[in-house]
Formats: sequence, C-alpha cells, structure tokens
Amino acid sequence: MKKFALILNLFISCFILARESVEAGKIKSAICSACHGVDGNSQLTMYPKLAGQHAKYIEKQLKDFQLSMKSNGESGRADPVMGGIAISLSTQDIADLAVYYSSLKMSFSTTSDNAIDKGKILYTAGDPKRSLTACIACHGPRGNGTKLSGFPKISGQHPEYLKTQLQKFRSGSRKHDMMQDISKKLTNEDISILSEYISGLH
Repeated sequence: MKKFALILNLFISCFILARESVEAGKIKSAICSACHGVDGNSQLTMYPKLAGQHAKYIEKQLKDFQLSMKSNGESGRADPVMGGIAISLSTQDIADLAVYYSSLKMSFSTTSDNAIDKGKILYTAGDPKRSLTACIACHGPRGNGTKLSGFPKISGQHPEYLKTQLQKFRSGSRKHDMMQDISKKLTNEDISILSEYISGLH
C-alpha cells in the first residue's frame, strides 16, 4: 500500500511539474514575444511561428543555436540574434519554452492559387527525374511532421520564412544533411512554389 501511495504521489508530482513547465515557459517567453508574437504567431514574416510546433524540435533548435555560439559557428545553427538569446538559457528554460509554445495553436495561412497545382506535385511526389525526395515523406500529408522523429510542423508557417530557410539549406548556411541534399535540387521557382503551398497546407 505504501509503495502504491509513493507511486501515486510521484505521478501527481510529475503531472504538476509538467503544468508548471508550461506556466514557467509562458513567463519566460516574454523576451521571445517581440519577434515571435505574444501567442507564438509572429506578425513579422521573417520570423517563424512557434505556436503548435513540436516541443522536441523547438528544444533541438535552441540547443543548436547554443552550440553554434559555443563552437564559433563550426557546429549547430548560426544566427546572431537567436544565438545571443539562446546562449543565456538553461536546460530547464529551453524545456519550459518548448512545452509552452507547443501547447499553443498556430494561426492559419492560405496558399495562393498559382502555387496549388505545382506545389502539390512537388510536395507529394517530388521529382524522380531529379531524384528529388517528396516533402510528404518526412513532414506528412498535412505538413505536421511527427513529435517522436523530430521532423517539424511546417504547414501554416509564413511562406517568406519557409523560403528563406530553404535558401539557407541550399547555400549550406543552415546545416542539415538531408535538407541540404534535397534543397540543392530545388530551383528558385520550386522554392517559391513550395513555400506558398506548404504555408496553406492544413
């Protein structure tokens, strides 16, 4: 009986801690709101929406920003603004922020009519002639990615932000083996169309 009570208390404590993490993340997010919005839905299209993003992915990106600062850009994800902010965060801060933003709802976006047909083909089928992998393979039919794999939710994101990131992957200024390999096969038109299409994919 004592063992059961101990397990029950431990479970309750963990549940409370998880709730407190969300609340702590909300408080800590004050510094993030200037760029990413008070609800995690940035109004500035050069900055990503964080609302509804998988916690595991947010954690990885923040740690990658830290790694870049610590390695002078040799490893991780280089960004002068985010690097400066992330380097001051503790492991608990990162966990709290990730859980908080993942608990929010991402705002909807739409796809322009001229990007629907070509975008759907690129997203769902890729281009076998160019050995271009379809986005759907990792990000899923609705662009929601998966929590366990760490593949991010990309649907609903600002098309301008998506375009910039694909360009960075292609140039190698943002490192990710798989995305760099795929983006090198994308033309400027492909990137523009995919960015528009994915933004409105729900």
